[in-house]
Amino acid sequence: MKRKSDCIRVRAAQRTTLRAALLYGALCVLASALANNPVRAQMPFGVDAPHIALLLPIDSSVYRRHAEALRDGFLAASKGRAQQKLPIRVYAVGDDSKQAVTHYQQALQTGARLVVGPMLRGPVTAVAASDVAVPTLVLNMPEGNVPNRANLYVLSLQIENEARQAARLAWRDGRRNAYTVHGDTPLLKRVHLSFVDEFTKLGGKHVADFAHNTSPAELTRLRQAAELKVADMVFLALDARRARTVRAYLDPLAIYATSQIYTADRSPAAALELAGIRFVDMPWLVQPDHPAVVIYPRQDFGGDADLDRLYALGIDAWRISEALLARQGDIVIDGVTGKLTLGRDRFFSRELTSARIADGPAPLFGPPTSTPAPAAPAAPVPPAPPARGPLK
Repeated sequence: MKRKSDCIRVRAAQRTTLRAALLYGALCVLASALANNPVRAQMPFGVDAPHIALLLPIDSSVYRRHAEALRDGFLAASKGRAQQKLPIRVYAVGDDSKQAVTHYQQALQTGARLVVGPMLRGPVTAVAASDVAVPTLVLNMPEGNVPNRANLYVLSLQIENEARQAARLAWRDGRRNAYTVHGDTPLLKRVHLSFVDEFTKLGGKHVADFAHNTSPAELTRLRQAAELKVADMVFLALDARRARTVRAYLDPLAIYATSQIYTADRSPAAALELAGIRFVDMPWLVQPDHPAVVIYPRQDFGGDADLDRLYALGIDAWRISEALLARQGDIVIDGVTGKLTLGRDRFFSRELTSARIADGPAPLFGPPTSTPAPAAPAAPVPPAPPARGPLK
């Protein structure tokens, strides 16, 4: 009887050892799979482990492609990094602010050592106002006053900052008197106001602004204003489609814009329609041979420059993540979205590349090839046309 009970205990111990070995082996395989293929090998629910949490609207019908582009850039940059030890877990966070905070807290509870995201402004604002317990890099500008959180870092592709950089570029080129042409969308209006604010702070004069309008009478008025020689430049708070409709009426003025006029369409026809415009954009698009750019693989987004920019944002988000995990104090990165510098407020500034669209399939880069124009003499300001939106 005793021998039989001993045998039962032995078998039970063997089964316990076997289960432990299988569980240990399964966890080792899981960890290896996550490290080698983080985009597909998701940690199953209930498994808590140290990881990097990526909060993106990956299930959104509206923002899915944008989220996938950013995710793919993040994962592409993370591959082949010998020092990477933490797997990456993607959390589907859409435009619901409360859900974003819930997923953020879930990530912390399941072992997130660093959080990247969210991407949309509402969820970013909600997460920024929550208990930010680990280093967290949000990928948009929070609304309103940003709470002072020791672990909160901000990286964004905010277009208003591009307008300010375009103003500084024009000032360095010797421009002192500016016209502006703006569209009627809230975004384009913010771009317009950001340029005017920065240009006048530098000492420049905002001579007049023109609402984008393609009626023959308004285009004629725009051409006449350009020929009056009371301004030495014009800033276009427009996207590429709108800019094409007014470009031919702006000579002989120097023309400046943001990256919105650059769509990555390098066909000669597209270049001719926007020829001579100086703009600012990220090295990923306008300096493809830059040493910081060529080391990363590219994806074909079918000429969609916005998806290309989000892919590049993912690359730089990974590089910042590395620095945050290494607890670097001063962070300066020669990134694919620009030169990134961490400010005292834990916001990353992006210094962009200046470029000029030439009469051909590729833009020209660097400083202007011609001597900057002197400031135009004072003269009567031409009457600005009525503030009308673009024709549909």
